[in-house]
Amino acid sequence: METGAVPTNDVVHLTAGGVSLVLDCRDHALPAVVHWGAALGLLDDTELAALADADVAPVAPNEADVPVRLAILPEPHRGWTGRPGLSGHRDGRDWSPAFTVEHLDVDTEPGTGTETGQSQSQSQGRGQGQGRGPGSVTAHAVDRTAGLALRLTVEMLPSGLVRTRAAVTNTAEGTYTVDDLTLALPIPSHAREVLDFAGRWGKERTPQRRELSVGTHEREGRKGRTGADAATVLSVGTPGFGFARGEVWGVHTAWSGNHRHLAERLATGRQVVGGGELLLPGEVQLDTGQTYEGPWLYAAYGDGLDDQARRFHRWLRSRPSHPTTPRPTTLNVWEAVYFDHDLARLTDLAERAARLGVERWVLDDGWFRHRRNDHAGLGDWYVDEDVWPDGLGPIVDRVRALGMEFGLWFEPEMVNEDSDLARAHPEWILQADGRLPIRSRHQQVLNLAIPEAFAYLLERMTAIIGEYGIEYVKWDHNRDLVEAGHPGGSAAVHEQTLAAYRLMATLKERFPTLEIESCSSGGARVDLGVLEHTDRVWVSDDIDPLERQQMHRWTQQLLPPELLGSHVASGRNHTTGRVHDLAFRAGTAIVGHFGIEWDLAQATPAEESALAEWIALYREWRGLLHGGDLVRVDEVDDTRLVYGTVAPDRREALFFFASVGRSEVSGTGRITFRDLDADTVYRVDPVVVGDGHGITAPAWWASERVFRGSALERVGLQPPLVPADCVVPFRLTAV
Repeated sequence: METGAVPTNDVVHLTAGGVSLVLDCRDHALPAVVHWGAALGLLDDTELAALADADVAPVAPNEADVPVRLAILPEPHRGWTGRPGLSGHRDGRDWSPAFTVEHLDVDTEPGTGTETGQSQSQSQGRGQGQGRGPGSVTAHAVDRTAGLALRLTVEMLPSGLVRTRAAVTNTAEGTYTVDDLTLALPIPSHAREVLDFAGRWGKERTPQRRELSVGTHEREGRKGRTGADAATVLSVGTPGFGFARGEVWGVHTAWSGNHRHLAERLATGRQVVGGGELLLPGEVQLDTGQTYEGPWLYAAYGDGLDDQARRFHRWLRSRPSHPTTPRPTTLNVWEAVYFDHDLARLTDLAERAARLGVERWVLDDGWFRHRRNDHAGLGDWYVDEDVWPDGLGPIVDRVRALGMEFGLWFEPEMVNEDSDLARAHPEWILQADGRLPIRSRHQQVLNLAIPEAFAYLLERMTAIIGEYGIEYVKWDHNRDLVEAGHPGGSAAVHEQTLAAYRLMATLKERFPTLEIESCSSGGARVDLGVLEHTDRVWVSDDIDPLERQQMHRWTQQLLPPELLGSHVASGRNHTTGRVHDLAFRAGTAIVGHFGIEWDLAQATPAEESALAEWIALYREWRGLLHGGDLVRVDEVDDTRLVYGTVAPDRREALFFFASVGRSEVSGTGRITFRDLDADTVYRVDPVVVGDGHGITAPAWWASERVFRGSALERVGLQPPLVPADCVVPFRLTAV
């Protein structure tokens, strides 16, 4: 590593994973992005300085008399008229800070000329990246007049993912109120099409596109959690960009509370993407010496959406905290029994699951005191003596004796008014001006920032997890935070979010092997902030495979499949009422962290046999599914999807052909398999589980099925004729 302070008149080039980031740190100014995009190769100091100088635009009529300088923390005093980076004041003063960088810390690895995380064949096809390599730049700046200090950090991660965050410190007398801290990165003028996500309960991560025109496209999350309608990754790219090609620049705010993402285009033609925490009035007030640090803002460039997504995936997989053991096949009993907890019935479900090859068994809501429905009991985290007179020991012991892990559901941040806890401590409920917020799902929110409330939850969860040796917690969060305030009346979402993180982190310190799933009315807490403390997310409460096809497709823009809870639904879906055969349900669920959410007592012998085969396939394939590169094929016909994963060495791959509707034509054309090695010959094996009802095979299935990679990508193969709502996997192996 190259570590140390460098002159504040430097231009720094960080590069990794096929991406370059050039930062102009000259003249004691905050770092400004000269280039963020495709790798530039080796540039010497003279070339870097020339490149930075060439980024200075001429002054247009009726604009500032000097060129506007756009830092990662945009500053109005430099002439920037878009959204400012720091908004705040000291009793109405010091509202427009002017920071001067006093020193710059650079901590990098030397450039190697190899694009980290890509195969040699990929590296040859795209620009070589040499410079300082991956690493970080931290600017330490002050405004002595305003009495503020700023620390701005920018990191280039080995996958080519960039992240940045800022911290502001009050160095003067008196309270400084932080209203907003938003970071932004410039994007080129040819990036004019916006892609982000909408959604609702049961239909998360719905893509939406629009033109980036003059003004601000801003996505605010004011729900006190990430939200089913969160932007997730807000990208701007060349018009028409797809999965395979087209430059895109995207941002993700790694925060599970109120937050924002934005894309902004000014009348000057300057464009940025950015984000940060959305602070409620008076939520952050800094006394002398206190610091507010915003969340990480992740920035992902890609040539196509798959390239962008892989930068997130590769970095997540490189973390020490990323799950390293094979993701166990999981059975959750919620849709089988709901609140009807009966030891004999649950034991039967456990025995059926074990016979099929299930490796983790999860007891959901309903095990604790007074919880016979969702109107009461939240907060009373004691095993219900009426339902479980001998405690959870009998079911835990039976599950373990069958060779499975035992998991348990909690919703720690929530409380029912009809609970012993709420009756004993009504002051522990988040509220505004002494009134309770409107109920949602018959519940309120417990104020985790109150030390006694935090200690109660930590003690209760520690006791239950410790007594039964719980290996896995499904951590739910089933309502938005509305009028979320402290007893004194001040807004509380910021501190609530930090306290939730701290509770998760403390439990993991006490139980180092504990795994936590982030569930929030399904997929309403999916972000890289909560992923620092959890091991997977629940994509949606809707496990209808037709809906999940789209939700899996787009949630993978941020997260790799091993982090996506993906379960086999009941034959008739409990959310949509649709009826699907097992092949479509299991064939959809297998691309993720595979599990079952179905009353197995209702399965026929043929379904049990087929499900056991799907479980065996998942256990055989999960190493590839959870370690390969995501591929989503751009399709003209929206009634079909082709997607899969290719091993890093390009020696094997799994692709899936999914029919998700009925086309206006009987034959939709050949399917292609992308990102294989062009010169490698592959054997293509279709995989049909069960009797293959409704599938008509093309003639090539009866041949040797051997094709070169270039032909599979550029020419393709005729797909089988299939009914609507059908998945056919293809296993590709180099020969």
